[in-house]
Amino acid sequence: MAHSVSARKRVRQNAAHRARNRWRLRTMREAIKEFESKLSAGNKDEAQSALRNVCSVIDRTAQKGVIHKSQAARRKSRLTAKFKAAS
Repeated sequence: MAHSVSARKRVRQNAAHRARNRWRLRTMREAIKEFESKLSAGNKDEAQSALRNVCSVIDRTAQKGVIHKSQAARRKSRLTAKFKAAS
């Protein structure tokens, strides 16, 4: 257990940041699943709008430092390739 005031504050901050980062990851994964479900259903227009939404969410997640920018680029590239293959 932390004893100094600054160490206790750091523990509180770490918990808040971890919760926020987990929320961002969960949001990103949910957006990806939504896109993939629309793509598998054959809704091209809805899948295209979902792809734009997913790319935006992935970029925000990378911007906040939750995932690396290379991982964000790789995820977006693979999702776009899936969309083009289905079209």
